[in-house]
Amino acid sequence: MHYPNQPQSPDLFVKRVFALGAVAAALMLLWHWLPAPTPNEPATPRTVAARGDLAADEKSTIELFEKSRDSVVYITTASLVRDAWTRNVFSVPKGSGSGFIWDEAGHVVTNFHVIAGANEATVKLADGRDYKAALVGASQVHDIAVLKIGVGFKRPPPVPVGTSNDLKVGQKVFAIGNPFGLDWTLTSGIVSALDRSLGGQDGPAVEHLIQTDAAINPGNSGGPLLDSAGRLIGINTAIYSPSGASAGIGFAVPVDTVMRVVPELIKQGKYIRPALGIEIDQQMNQRLAELTGTAGVAVLRVQPGSAADKAGLRGVEISPNGIRPGDIIVAINGKEVDTLSKLFARLDDQKVGDVVKVRVVNNGQTREVEVALQPGN
Repeated sequence: MHYPNQPQSPDLFVKRVFALGAVAAALMLLWHWLPAPTPNEPATPRTVAARGDLAADEKSTIELFEKSRDSVVYITTASLVRDAWTRNVFSVPKGSGSGFIWDEAGHVVTNFHVIAGANEATVKLADGRDYKAALVGASQVHDIAVLKIGVGFKRPPPVPVGTSNDLKVGQKVFAIGNPFGLDWTLTSGIVSALDRSLGGQDGPAVEHLIQTDAAINPGNSGGPLLDSAGRLIGINTAIYSPSGASAGIGFAVPVDTVMRVVPELIKQGKYIRPALGIEIDQQMNQRLAELTGTAGVAVLRVQPGSAADKAGLRGVEISPNGIRPGDIIVAINGKEVDTLSKLFARLDDQKVGDVVKVRVVNNGQTREVEVALQPGN
């Protein structure tokens, strides 16, 4: 028995050397007798197999991309920085994202967070043309912004607009954008869920989001989410990912929200939310909910002369005898309200002037009042 660390005898070493030499000689002799390759031997080309026609779903996807591609844009942003020594101001790249052509006037829709904190933005079209963009308006609570470019000729077509209130979980969707700067990338998937809420650390929660498993990565933000007919059904806005890359859970702002917000941004430069005319507070609301045992939104104060005042809503009353809780809103038009963000979302489904039915609880008693929505702040 031989062990790796045991010294070998001189005779055994010599025998092994001779054995290796014999094997090497045999291999050289075999190589010598092998037939030599014929010089300049013609190589026979491989036959290309016929592919056949594309599948019907492949054709429709290709057609969808080719029709929609020109309507999608690549957005890069920059910030102005002042040199501490020379006091000169220069532009520093900040980030990038996607967007899409909204109308013939050159309006471009994207996410608010794509342009947030930037001093300038450049929009690149699919044909390679670059344009400096001007900010028309933005709504942080919806994560929507509108830019405008001066397209002189060969205007890209606007994205056809669809609806989102009739979406079904399981239907196909397509996302076009510029993930990681890889411009005009198409991914596909399905609607995974509807009416999601996504709370932001740096801003208010965004409601009514569409959840999709279509691959969405950094750089897709602001790009269109399309249905199988090539219609806009949402704006790709965020992903859920511990790694920062696509994990199969993406979110899009529904087009029904876009259709309410974008025209207001173009017209007024800002979005005026429908309001009841009440004062509320997140921390106070949590304390009052614990005190009363009722999940809803507590009315702290009713603004004099407001829509809520005319409808008879009551706020908190303070007297020498103590504090008497006011009305607690638990539903709008029959839809449950249990948080401030849910209240804003329910009101945001309406427009200024609409009459909504507000269900409130006060001292164990439930009643319903009608309120004509007024412009908010």
